[in-house]
Amino acid sequence: MSWRLRPGGLWRNPDFMKTWAGETVSFFGQQITYLALPLAAALTLHATAAQMGILGAARFAPFLLVSLFVGVWVDRRRRRPILITANIARALVLACIPLAAYLGALRIELLYAVGFLVGVFQVVFELAYQSFLPSLVGIKDLVEGNSKIVASWSAAEIGGPGLGGILVDLIGAPLALVSNTFSFLVSALTLGLIRKPEPAPAPAERELGLWLQMREGFRVVLGSPYLRALSWANATANMFSQVIMTVIVLYATRDLAMRAGMLGLIIATGSVGALIGSVGASQLAERIGIGRTIVVAMALTGGASFLLPVAAGPGLPSTLALIAGFFGIGIGGALMNVHTVTLRQAITPNRLLGRMNASYRFFIWGTMPIGSLLGGLLGDVVGLRTTLLIGALGTLLALAWVAFSPVPGLQRLPAAVDNARDP
Repeated sequence: MSWRLRPGGLWRNPDFMKTWAGETVSFFGQQITYLALPLAAALTLHATAAQMGILGAARFAPFLLVSLFVGVWVDRRRRRPILITANIARALVLACIPLAAYLGALRIELLYAVGFLVGVFQVVFELAYQSFLPSLVGIKDLVEGNSKIVASWSAAEIGGPGLGGILVDLIGAPLALVSNTFSFLVSALTLGLIRKPEPAPAPAERELGLWLQMREGFRVVLGSPYLRALSWANATANMFSQVIMTVIVLYATRDLAMRAGMLGLIIATGSVGALIGSVGASQLAERIGIGRTIVVAMALTGGASFLLPVAAGPGLPSTLALIAGFFGIGIGGALMNVHTVTLRQAITPNRLLGRMNASYRFFIWGTMPIGSLLGGLLGDVVGLRTTLLIGALGTLLALAWVAFSPVPGLQRLPAAVDNARDP
């Protein structure tokens, strides 16, 4: 097991342990928000499917609009101060929602604005973090480090939505968001306690123009046959997954008559699969190879998505269908995340990590606002259940980008290749 206690492992790296602890707390807060924010729109403000689509688009638009610029900016600076600042900013912005609710001024437009700003600082944090981790743990411990982080994310997916649903039932969706405000502050504190000095960015990077540096990030992604295939596959899968997530809250609370607490518990129970997938990611790759593991992960995620529209009407069969669907999606998503993140970090030179991650995220997250708007439109036009079916079909078809690429033949991590500059 890649994350067990053993001599020389990351369990004995105090700086990583601080980071891991802080991120685990933050993950739980974020999971509460992922459920509470759309529930605030659906239950408190009685949003339509189209408004839910706009809210989802606002949350993910920053990945399309600012990722490339942030990637260049991250590579020009030390990453740890950026991480701390981004966490504090997210805490302050998110606190506006319970404050507005207390003052009686909560409106859907405020949710759009908060969702967008939190998304901006999420872009900043995640790009800086993925570039920061290799310098913190070293290349040889990247799989273990990423497995631990994904395991924490999966554990938060188990406990967070259930807790979030209970909090929404007890105190309402706006006040439930306070927990995430505190979790971001805890993460900022633990990052501030790290003692290992972070290397400064190479001076030569500052001499390059902004657009040239952005182009280098695209060249890393598009120049690698592995990253190119994975970027298009994940872009397609994320778009149609967001179609699903845009309407699932409305479908569960309105068509299936589920309370917020039950929906949270269903998502949490299904997320056990993500924990299993993250813990077993290394072992499966050792048995069948990294490439085949990625193929299995995508097939499992797409196939499990078809279980969501199977649910029809209140009752136990619908509950079981949703649990099984989220369980399979969780396993496949965790397997995919561990190995695609590790692959990107391993084959990219350190000086280009920020720009590579930005370019990659531009592709794979940039389609999510489109998916949100499409899901909202389809939900109003063809109905919520048919929209879930369309989303599942698109998620499964994303596998074609990987199946007809060199990825399935990849047995182990290749060496880093600096192909960003012209020869």
